[in-house]
Formats: sequence, C-alpha cells, structure tokens
Amino acid sequence: MNYLIVIPTYNEVKNIGLLIQQINYLLIGHNFSILIVDDSSNDGTLDVIYELKKQYKNLFLLKRKEKLGLASAYVDGFNYGIDHDYDFFVQMDADFSHNPKYLVEMFEKLKEYDVVIGSRYISGGKVKNWGVVRNFISKGGSLYSRIILGCPISDLTGGFNGWTKNILERIDLSKIISKGYCFQVEMKYRAYKCDAKIVEYPIIFEDRKYGVSKMSIFIFLEAFFNIFKLRFFN
Repeated sequence: MNYLIVIPTYNEVKNIGLLIQQINYLLIGHNFSILIVDDSSNDGTLDVIYELKKQYKNLFLLKRKEKLGLASAYVDGFNYGIDHDYDFFVQMDADFSHNPKYLVEMFEKLKEYDVVIGSRYISGGKVKNWGVVRNFISKGGSLYSRIILGCPISDLTGGFNGWTKNILERIDLSKIISKGYCFQVEMKYRAYKCDAKIVEYPIIFEDRKYGVSKMSIFIFLEAFFNIFKLRFFN
C-alpha cells in the first residue's frame, strides 16, 4: 500500500523546505510520496523544492502556469496520484497549520476508513492563535454547512483529510464545482452521499507563523452560495 501526500503551494518559501524535511523524518519506514502542486510561486518556493528533490526521491512537483486556486490544485494532485496508482491520499496545507505528526495515525486509519478527517471541532481538537472573527467564520461555516446539507460531520471546513483511491473515484472529481475553500465541504459532502465510511479524529490546528493567508471575501461568498447549489442542484 502506498500513500501520496498532496500539498498545494503558492509563495511558501519560509515553510515548505522544513515541512518536507519533517514529513520525511516522521514517516521513516512508510511507503509514501509527497506531491507539491505549485501555482508558479515567485518567492523562491520552487528553488527550495528543486533543491530538495535532489535529496528526496519521493518528492515530486506538479508546476502549474498560474494561480488557479486551491480546489483545482487538489483535484490535479489527486488525479496525478490516481494515474500513478497510489492507494491512499492525504491533503494538507504547506504552512504547518496541519502538524505532520498526525500523518502516521492518518495513514493507519485509512486502512479501515474511506475518509479520515483531522477535526478541530470534536472532543480533543482545537484551534490555536486565531482571532474571534476567524474562529466565528470557521465554526459558523461548518455549522451552516451541516444544517443546509444535512451532513453530520463536525468539521466540514477543515483541510487536513485522508482519502482512499476508491472513494475519490466514486466521488468523481470531474463533478467538483468549488474553486476555493468550499472544496473542503464539497468533497466531504459528496463522500457522505456515496455512503463512505468516514471518521473524524482530533487535531490541534495552529495558525501559520510565516507567509500570508489566501482567504478572501470572494472565497467566503463562493462557499456561502455553493452550499445551496450542492444541496438543491446536484
């Protein structure tokens, strides 16, 4: 069984090198690869990746010509993994908000479940270093999504998730309508509608120390309206 960790990047020069090194250190003995999906970063991120590719033979790069968004980065990464016969997939951010120490447990749970969710909003999970407004938006977004979609997942908006190849194929990635962070909700909802075997386990999410968040008002509004589309028009 082999695993592919998919990490989208855009201007993450202060984070990506250390993250790749930590993942490889923590997962010694596991059969895995790392795929960086980069939207033509211009801050030196690509230089770091090219240099580390000389050291880590399990590190791969999918470079895109322009900034195309989070959802398509993951879809392209998942399709790359499916085409290259990976069995399991983990998606995570490049900024250390998703602690790589959880990867071992996620790998193990993927042997039993179709979808593994690193959850901030179940017992034992929490968020650190977020302001009141961002906490409200995140928790409110998950609650709003659960109510509209009738989906019992506590952390619908979280981005640290594991998937089996089988469930990705059943979801049918060509049908994904989201462009931004609503992708996280849509993927979980579509898996739920496919009767996937889903588990949430607690993680501590810590806000980035370096770099700039890619969240915007457009992404927020897209999520708000796409929830209705998913519920009533798909």
